[in-house]
Amino acid sequence: MKQQMGLLFDVTLCVGCGSCYNACKNQNGLPETNKDFLKDHLSSNTYTVVEQYGENYARKICMHCGEPTCVSVCPVGAFEKSKLGPVLYDANKCIGCRYCMQACPYSIPRYEWSSTSPSVRKCNLCYERLKEGKINACADACPTGATQAGELNKLIVEAKRRLKENPDKYYQEIYGLKEAGGGNVLVISPVPFDQLGYNTNVPKQSMPGFTLQAMEKIPSVVSVGGIFLTSMYWLTKRKNEVAREERKNLRGKNENE
Repeated sequence: MKQQMGLLFDVTLCVGCGSCYNACKNQNGLPETNKDFLKDHLSSNTYTVVEQYGENYARKICMHCGEPTCVSVCPVGAFEKSKLGPVLYDANKCIGCRYCMQACPYSIPRYEWSSTSPSVRKCNLCYERLKEGKINACADACPTGATQAGELNKLIVEAKRRLKENPDKYYQEIYGLKEAGGGNVLVISPVPFDQLGYNTNVPKQSMPGFTLQAMEKIPSVVSVGGIFLTSMYWLTKRKNEVAREERKNLRGKNENE
């Protein structure tokens, strides 16, 4: 049986060259979105970015949660957690509700706002390459080993080893190991993760379980219709917020180009 695959990103080894960014573009046939990759944003045409924070560089990418919220909220099963690890998306099933975008604790999925036949777009962890026994394109292109690909359990062991053997070099936590119940993308860093733009307010338990517990606390006297309407109001509000954020980022990119 094949093991789940993943990525380990070591901030201390990243030199900000953009090789991972370009490899992702080439692998997925994505167009150029910003001549300066350090100023680019996640979008329907950019699945991973490299951001600079002082002397450090941080990658942002789908974390491929072990129990993905995008899978649990999708009403038509357009998202799937594969046995190999990647969270996959089937555009043929998608109805465009964008609940996945609102539910993702990392704000990763992006929508093709400018398309007449829009889809949700994000990293698929190079699923086709993994099926062929190859490593992820971004890891294959990394010249310093900052992005390492392999079996998830072995990457966890390696990340813990680096932290234990170099306590003065690394902040003593592994981002992605416990967040949202854990995922297939891990990050280790010399500084706390909030200093690199990572969301550190993500619950440590899986989000579907977190949502279920919250719903269980609702008194039984509350009608199903009331819960439904309240949920729809919140989801619609979040949908509009996400849309505004996407348009703001698009304007920012156009100004930078």
